[in-house]
Amino acid sequence: MRGAGRRLRLAALFAAAACLTLTLSGCADVDATSPSSARGTAAQGAPGAQARFGSVDCREAKCIALTFDAGPSENSARLLDILKEKRVPATFFLLGKRHIEKYPELVTRMAAEGHEVASHTWDHKILTRISDARIREELKRPNDAIERLTGHKPTLMRPPQGRTDADVHKIAKELGLAEVLWTVTAKDYTTDDSALITKRVLDQSSRDGIILLHDIYPGTVPAVPGIIDALKARGYVFVTVPQLLAPGTAEPGKVYR
Repeated sequence: MRGAGRRLRLAALFAAAACLTLTLSGCADVDATSPSSARGTAAQGAPGAQARFGSVDCREAKCIALTFDAGPSENSARLLDILKEKRVPATFFLLGKRHIEKYPELVTRMAAEGHEVASHTWDHKILTRISDARIREELKRPNDAIERLTGHKPTLMRPPQGRTDADVHKIAKELGLAEVLWTVTAKDYTTDDSALITKRVLDQSSRDGIILLHDIYPGTVPAVPGIIDALKARGYVFVTVPQLLAPGTAEPGKVYR
């Protein structure tokens, strides 16, 4: 019996660890819509859905989306130079405090160069741990700041650590925001090794993937050229998150991954 009890305790520990890992990786048990489902739903209901959208049709092309959290930072200008040189669009989920307010010219540049500018909250509060009023403030303040700088109000947000729930969905819907999680994480917050960051991204990437990186860490931006070149060599086309969903559109209050 003691052996059986020990096995049960070990199983419980493994289950808890697995749950934590899934939550931190953005793969927690959330009812999320995949890009292909978003595209398929739109195609079924929209007349003329066979038209191409922008320069890429992800119903035909092997698309993948690069996304960057928690900037802008002192590394973002170099990142934008790389993306411009490689002709790759990205989606930036920006923080407000100490980031948007510190580097407003980079926010303007991101939008001007064709990247999708979105929200990662004002101060990286875990939204599932705070009141509805504070959730609303965390989401509204960066939206207002981004709109002042770019002329466009964000339609996407990424909850810190991917932690979300029904209250977050409700408030996001009120504010016209869809939530975007991810399918690929390099965990670049754990290492400055650019080669390891590159390997982790390439090992996990697949069609319709959403890659999570952080341009605030020193090892990340140097890894980006190699990631882009290797994925292009595999036949991938880089798009923003809205392009990945087209002809579908991100619906406020829904979660995409």
